[in-house]
Amino acid sequence: MASHALKSPSDVIDLLTDQHEQIKSLFTETLVLTGDERARSFRDLRRLLAVHETAEEEIVHPRAKQKLPGGEKVVDARLEEEHEAKKLLAELESLDVDSKEFTTKLTKLRDAVIAHAEHEEAEEFAKLGTELSQTELQRMGEIAKLAEAVAPTRPHPGVESPVANLIVGPFAAMLDRVRDVISSAR
Repeated sequence: MASHALKSPSDVIDLLTDQHEQIKSLFTETLVLTGDERARSFRDLRRLLAVHETAEEEIVHPRAKQKLPGGEKVVDARLEEEHEAKKLLAELESLDVDSKEFTTKLTKLRDAVIAHAEHEEAEEFAKLGTELSQTELQRMGEIAKLAEAVAPTRPHPGVESPVANLIVGPFAAMLDRVRDVISSAR
């Protein structure tokens, strides 16, 4: 068993934890802005959430299922949270960014995403940090960066698994590239 004492910029845990902080900041920014600035900030948030979740779903969750005691149960709970967040995001897409309903739903989404991130960090990332070698964590980080480069720019509710990610409508070709990148990098 390895310890996650040494940090590396390419370590998958550090990469995804840093993204959690970026996501929290984008929620704060989006909630205080209005008009075009709020719309731009929301687009940035939506894209980061999409690429972040794709990396987790394609790289971290499968490894957690394999390596962690009770990993299947842990991952299933995270996938359900991700599905609910994607549904909220889809609802936000159709709303005026300056409407009260948008602000209410965005606040609800923020709270759900923060709780989800805390669960991941405690129940998945920390445990993977002790179960996997630093070399493997770095390799997974490199694969995550490659996968994020071709990940979808919008989250898709109901697409919380590697298999489902690869059969979704117009994004299938892009997601096939993610799979190819992940497969060739392993």
